[in-house]
Amino acid sequence: MTSRLPVLAVTLGDPAGIGPEITARTLADPDTGALAHGIAVGDAAVLRRAVAVCGLDVAVNAVGSVGEARFEPGTIDVLDLGMAGDDLEWGTVSATAGRSAVAAIEAATRAALADEVDGIVTAPINKEAIWAAGSEHLGHTEMLGELTGAAHFDTMFVVRGLKIFFTTRHVSLRKALDQITEERVADSIRHALTALRVFGHPEPRLAVAAINPHGGEGGHFGDEEITALRPAVEKAAAEGFGVVGPIPADSVFHQGLQGRFDGVLSHFHDQGHIPAKTVDFEGTVSVTVGLPILRTSVDHGTAFDIAGTGQASPATMAAAFRAAAEFSGSKDRIRAAYGTGSSS
Repeated sequence: MTSRLPVLAVTLGDPAGIGPEITARTLADPDTGALAHGIAVGDAAVLRRAVAVCGLDVAVNAVGSVGEARFEPGTIDVLDLGMAGDDLEWGTVSATAGRSAVAAIEAATRAALADEVDGIVTAPINKEAIWAAGSEHLGHTEMLGELTGAAHFDTMFVVRGLKIFFTTRHVSLRKALDQITEERVADSIRHALTALRVFGHPEPRLAVAAINPHGGEGGHFGDEEITALRPAVEKAAAEGFGVVGPIPADSVFHQGLQGRFDGVLSHFHDQGHIPAKTVDFEGTVSVTVGLPILRTSVDHGTAFDIAGTGQASPATMAAAFRAAAEFSGSKDRIRAAYGTGSSS
């Protein structure tokens, strides 16, 4: 391969879901191919079935290694793992599909760690399927953390240039509030600042969202701003970092989208998800930060209800691919900041 375009490994996700379809449409798009070379990772039979369902006029080239990929127009290269055939029932949980999805993640990660690809883009998996296959991971991110030996990893949303971080994620709102401490917020600020520098902001500007209405109104509407958020922000600011807040959550994301900040630290799952997906549902990309490799992902599920119909929109996968192509220039910074064992 002599081209200077970055090479991205794109996993097919659960073979019974929409992952193969949106991957096929994305990699068949000439506009996508102009940004980076994409190689699908999964089962060639599954990809061929998706190509047929989508009515795409492209060939599928099964290869045994990334180095064998041709990246020719009208052809989708696939690192063929031979785990599943074209007889899986669409929209159905199965251990076979789960094993295929896990194997694709493992193969793509190995390729990224070996510098055979510049990053990975992941299609959605089904948790029940991977559990049926014997995986004990809660999902993609936890699996990638173990595979890469990452000491700490976070989710960073990217929407129209704004980067959104999370102090807590997949816990109930009640539990999330219990987890909001000065120490945890301070750690989240540090991790967010590191990610902003890694992903292209040498002097990052980070806003910390408030939790309570109107920022708590001096403690009348809640005191998390007083006990946890403000002390953590003041400490970071005193150390010379560009951190401000807490800023009421009903305005901080708007300010960020207007260019006042590079990133916003939200504190629970929906606080960050709702504004991002309201502004641009199909254009919101999930980036896992803290791994020693670049990983972007769609932020939706397997959509079993429409799998196999050819109706699934590839917009989210295309957005994740474009983001990976853009961020591939950060590969060396990613490895330096998040090398195995790093807790940055």
